[in-house]
Amino acid sequence: MRSNRHLRLDTLVRLRWLAIAGQSVAVAGVHFGLGFLLPFGWCFGVIAISAWLNIALRVRFPLSHRLRDAPATALLAFDIVQLAALLYLTGGLQNPFAILFLAPVLISATALPPQRTLVLGLLAAALATVLSRFHLPLPWAGPDRPTLPPYYQLGNWVALVLGLAFTGIYAWRVAKEARDLSDALAATELVLAREQHLSQLDGLAAAAAHELGTPLGTIALVARELTRLAPPDGEMAEDIALLREQVERCRGILAKLSSLQDEDAGPLDRLTLRLLIEETAGPQRPFGVPFEITMQGEKPEPVCRRNPGMIYGLGNIVDNAVDFARAAVTIRASWTASHVTLTIADDGPGFPPDVLMRAGEPYLSRGTAENRAGGGLGLGLFIAKTLLERGGASIEFSNRPAPESGASIRIDWPRDIFEADLPAFGGTAAPPSALHERG
Repeated sequence: MRSNRHLRLDTLVRLRWLAIAGQSVAVAGVHFGLGFLLPFGWCFGVIAISAWLNIALRVRFPLSHRLRDAPATALLAFDIVQLAALLYLTGGLQNPFAILFLAPVLISATALPPQRTLVLGLLAAALATVLSRFHLPLPWAGPDRPTLPPYYQLGNWVALVLGLAFTGIYAWRVAKEARDLSDALAATELVLAREQHLSQLDGLAAAAAHELGTPLGTIALVARELTRLAPPDGEMAEDIALLREQVERCRGILAKLSSLQDEDAGPLDRLTLRLLIEETAGPQRPFGVPFEITMQGEKPEPVCRRNPGMIYGLGNIVDNAVDFARAAVTIRASWTASHVTLTIADDGPGFPPDVLMRAGEPYLSRGTAENRAGGGLGLGLFIAKTLLERGGASIEFSNRPAPESGASIRIDWPRDIFEADLPAFGGTAAPPSALHERG
């Protein structure tokens, strides 16, 4: 996936053409438009080097070529050096265009690793330091050139260096969050694609039933002809009767497969809140962490349709709680006429304050070296949050109030959304005997 983030050569070439056009207009405008004296030939020589480099890159590489980190860094470093040479000829840091030092560093911060951005930032700062002392006079008309106070020039240098640091860090941070979010959403889409694949199996079965209908009809026709032609008490009569019986059986099976997308899945398609909790907590019981489950609410108990995304999301949260629990995981379920609420809590160390403010974001973990080797990427909670919120739930992360310890995650659904799209099936599933409430 990292290779997909490499800078396209075409992007850098187009940006350099834009810089070449801007530099040419500025130099020509100052020299011919304002009549200021400057080393015109040298300036256009420096600009021409950038133009020749662009032409060479266009000839050598296709437009779709993506640069690895090292070549991209080298090209951006060239842009910094080329700008420094142009500024040396036109007044150094006294030239207001010195602010353009920020551009290559900004591009690097959004697309290259931080180490390479740091190198480019240090290069720009070093060249700015040199230009603050060594440069040709600022182009000006007449003999009275302005003399800027030393403290003002020092302020320009400080502003440029701070601008390099702030812009680089800010752009890198924004780009990193965008990349992390993109990767996490891609992981979520993979999970959803897997669940969707499972849900589409009934459609595949219906398609297979449709395809098998024609050869099965042919077999049935042949069986009828054999029945008509064969004597009733002949040796083949029993075999032909068995063949016709099996054909009818196959027809019944294919008819059932064809209607899978329209038929109700029966009691397995409905989950009471108790069954939903057991289905998410059941796979974690073998790990030896006991569950304390409480149910509170007036009858009737909420019933939802089996939703792979909901089950997967809740399972991720329960799995996270089991990983951090010291003695037990608490699951509290409550409901009213308007809301259904699940609170999943552990008695572990809880969320650190800096993590709690950003809980549910991708590539963030509350793991530590003591309770989880190597920590985690936070993708589990992000995927769970994304899947549950797509199902209409709202999620709140917190720590349990003192004197208790541990993390607490509260999931709340409007009851009409929790019970939406229930299949028309009579009766209410009985609570499973395997579900034990522990006080």
